[in-house]
This record gives sequence, C-alpha cells and structure tokens, in this order.
Amino acid sequence: MNKISARLRTEAAEGVPALLLRPWEPRDAPGLVEVFSDAALRRWTSAAVHDEESAARWVRDQRAGWDSGRRYAFAVVEPAADGGGTLVGHVVLKTPAATAEVGYWTAAHARGRAVAPRALRALTDWAFTELGLQRLDLIHRTDNTASCRVAEKTGYALHAVLPATPPAFPLPGHLHTRLRRPAG
Repeated sequence: MNKISARLRTEAAEGVPALLLRPWEPRDAPGLVEVFSDAALRRWTSAAVHDEESAARWVRDQRAGWDSGRRYAFAVVEPAADGGGTLVGHVVLKTPAATAEVGYWTAAHARGRAVAPRALRALTDWAFTELGLQRLDLIHRTDNTASCRVAEKTGYALHAVLPATPPAFPLPGHLHTRLRRPAG
C-alpha cells in the first residue's frame, strides 16, 4: 500500500463548514502546538507535542507512516479561500491490512461541530472503497464518552470491553468495529 496519497473532503452542512482531510505537512507544526495546549486533548492522546520542535517531529512521524504504508494520518482542516485553512482535528488509519484501527481527535475550538464524526466517516469510506479493507476497529477508554458517541454516530458497533493493561492502558477500553458492507 506504499505511495498512497489522498485528499478527502466532506461537504458543508447546516451550521458547519466543509472539511478537508489531507496528509500532515511541515507547515502544520505551529497549529499543532496550539491545539496541544488543551489539557483535555492531552488526556486522551499519547502524542508528546510540547513545542514547535516536538510538533515538527510528530508531523515527520505521520509522514513517515504514509511512506511506509503503515499509518495514514490526516490533518483535518476547515479550508480557506486562500488555500490555507484552520486545523480542527486529526484522523488516522493504523496498520492497514484486512483489519485496521482508526483514531481521531478534535481541537478544542472545533468541538461540538461534528468534526470527528464527519472526518471519521470520510476516512472509513476511503479505507473501504479505496484500500479495500474489510474491517475497521476503534478503541477508546471506557471513560471517554465523547469517543463512544462518535463511534456510535459513524456506525462502529460496540464489540467488546477490553481489560486494562497497565501501564500503557491503565483503564478498560471499548472496542468498536465496523465491517465493510458488500456492494449491491
């Protein structure tokens, strides 16, 4: 699956602008630092983004994932007329094979505008139609009720409750699954 490139779009809807999902770029580092100043985001993610240097390293890691075909990470932006845009989130497809895992986060300033469900829907459709994947898994901590709502809104059914495995996963988790629907 190497050398895949994609730019995904969602349409604007009532009260919410369109979204562009594109591979992360070096110019995203300053916005990433700002987004990661949010304590709530840091609580749910494992990314070590503290300053522009660590943000640039994180972006390089996301781009390396594309090059290796092991991780397709998308910056989620609200596009602007000048070709730029505002960073509002992140979605990722990890270790694509017949089954892959998805993940996401939303910037604090964009929460409540359905960014995560719209971006996850676009990523899911792309994974099934363009990559031919058969199953996608979504895992989150049981106390992350917002992620549970996103999973439900996007058709990821609760499949299992996973036990805690400290230190990496100190609390139980939910495993949500979505299967590719046959054509026709």
